[in-house]
Amino acid sequence: MIISEVKKNALNIFFKYKGFMKKKGYTPVTKVKNPEPSIDDPDWIIWAAWADRITFEEIEKKTGKRESDVIKIMRRSLKPSSFRLWRKRVNQKSIKHRKKFEYSRKEITSKIKKGDYL
Repeated sequence: MIISEVKKNALNIFFKYKGFMKKKGYTPVTKVKNPEPSIDDPDWIIWAAWADRITFEEIEKKTGKRESDVIKIMRRSLKPSSFRLWRKRVNQKSIKHRKKFEYSRKEITSKIKKGDYL
């Protein structure tokens, strides 16, 4: 009787050792090159300003910073050449401003006819 209890304890220890009976399927954590910082972090504004799909209106809604404030923050935080590159990118992209984005969408959809397919 004592031997059987010792065997049971040994088997329990064996199966629990290093997760022998663990579920093998798990989702790996995907590493992103530039992960999104938390909104409380001042770096979030810089990250959002570089992101193409986040408009200045969304930045203002989430942080309370207007476009002019974001430009000032970017000017202080970035090197001069990086700031010029960012300004050029923002001025060329119509999606950083909600009104320009909606207008460009209307232009595109008006050019496409219902019968046209690629």
